[in-house]
Amino acid sequence: MLNIILQAQQGNPYMQFVFFGAIILVFYFFMIRPQQKKAKEAKKFQDEIAKGDYVVTIGGAHGRIAEIEDDTFVLEVEKGGRIRFSKTAINMEASKVAQGKNK
Repeated sequence: MLNIILQAQQGNPYMQFVFFGAIILVFYFFMIRPQQKKAKEAKKFQDEIAKGDYVVTIGGAHGRIAEIEDDTFVLEVEKGGRIRFSKTAINMEASKVAQGKNK
């Protein structure tokens, strides 16, 4: 095992930089970029919600939006119950599914 490591160190030092650069590119395109895209879509979705939309929160609360303020909203659940949530508590994927089932 030590022989393999020692032989690898004797190679071209520029190849090591190319290898590390390739690793960084792989991390960027397969991990960082998709997370940034998903965060951007979630922010856009949170900004586009409107009064009367049916949403599902991250905690699993289902209901219609009764009021919207700057960074919070009031969720109206069964029998007139109202709960105030932060806009970041909306689960984007579940909201799309819930809207499709209730139309």
